Amino acid sequence: MENLLQDYLPILVFVGMASALALLLLLSAILIAVRNPDPEKVSAYECGFNAFDDARMKFDVRFYLVSILFIIFDLEVAFLFPWAVNFQNLSDVAFWSMMVFLGVLTAGFAYEWKKGALEWA
Repeated sequence: MENLLQDYLPILVFVGMASALALLLLLSAILIAVRNPDPEKVSAYECGFNAFDDARMKFDVRFYLVSILFIIFDLEVAFLFPWAVNFQNLSDVAFWSMMVFLGVLTAGFAYEWKKGALEWA
């Protein structure tokens, strides 16, 4: 039993230090934080909404379109990492499958660019 406790001691020390650091940071943020935000801080931000306004107002769809396109292309590009790591061990089928995937990805990006989905004005 004592051997088991010695094995888990570093984990307990790590959890204790992480908890202490988290509490220290939370308390310092409470003590040091500025309490009066300036008007710029509560003004409209990335999505174009005012910070505190009616939830049923009209909104600009372009923000959501760009964010969804970013997520789609970002996730698709994430498929390249395992492929690149195993590049030397790939077969010809795997290589050409990825080339087709990249072709479709490039065609989709060119289509979105041509339609103007990536422009704000």
